[in-house]
Amino acid sequence: MSGFSVDWLTLREEADLRSRDFELLEKVDQWLRDHCAKELIVADLGAGTGSTMRAFANFVSQKSESISWRLIDQDSDLLEYAHNRHCDSYRIETFDLDLNNTALLPLQSVQLITASALLDLVSEEFVDSITSQLVSLNKQQPVGLYTALTYNGMIEWKPGHSLDEKVQNSLNQDQKRDKGFGKALGPDASEYLGQRLTEAGFKVYSADSTWFLDAVDEKLVIEYIAGIDRVLENDQVLGLEALKAWVEFRESHVTTGACRVGHCDLLALPPG
Repeated sequence: MSGFSVDWLTLREEADLRSRDFELLEKVDQWLRDHCAKELIVADLGAGTGSTMRAFANFVSQKSESISWRLIDQDSDLLEYAHNRHCDSYRIETFDLDLNNTALLPLQSVQLITASALLDLVSEEFVDSITSQLVSLNKQQPVGLYTALTYNGMIEWKPGHSLDEKVQNSLNQDQKRDKGFGKALGPDASEYLGQRLTEAGFKVYSADSTWFLDAVDEKLVIEYIAGIDRVLENDQVLGLEALKAWVEFRESHVTTGACRVGHCDLLALPPG
C-alpha cells in the first residue's frame, strides 16, 4: 500500500514474523502440498517490500523456486525495492495497480491469494468484491486466501496510564477513516471477512497474531508511539495536552515497559 515507507515496513517485520500464527501457516503449507500443482502462483495484495514472501520462505516447505509471486501494490517504490531485493532468488512479477479495481487484479491461475497488514485498511465493499472474486476463481480451480496481521483493536500497555483507554478508543475510531478504499473496517475487518467467506461456503480458520513488544523492540515501540501521536494530534475528544502527557509517559517507559497490539490471521479454504 502507498503511504508506508520502506523504513517502517522493515522496522516492523521482525515483530510481524514472530507474531504470525505458525499452526495456520502449517495449514497453508499442507493445503498447498495436497491440493496444488508443483508450480504454484501466489498473488500478494498490498505486497509492500515482500514480507509475506519472506515469511513463506521461513515457514512453508514449498521451495522458493516452485512458487511464482505476483506482488501487487499501488506504490511503485516499494515494488521496486521488493523486486531488486529478491529477483535473483524468487520468480517475481510486480504489478503497480489500484487495489480498489479488483476486477483488474491479476488473479487468474493463482492457487493462493495473500495479504499482510492490509485488511484493517479496506472497506466492506472491498472485502465483498474480493470474496466474489474468490468464489468466481474457485469455479476454475481451488484457490485459498491467507491474510495475516490484521489489527483487531486491542492495545495493552505496561505500566498502565489513566489515558490508555481513551487513546485506544480514539485510535480505533481513526482506524475507520477512509484509507483509500472508502470507510475502513478497521478492527472489524477480520471478523467481517470471516463472516463473508463462511457465508460463501469456505472453511475459515482464524488465529491470534498479537505483537508482544518490550525493550528488545525499542525502535519499533518508539515509532509506534510517534505514529499514534501523529494520527491523534487533532483529535478533539482526547485533546492535545492530554495526548502530549500520554506520549511523554509512554516514551519514558520504552525500555522498561511492554506493549501488546492485537492482530489476527485468517485462512479460508474452498469447499471440499
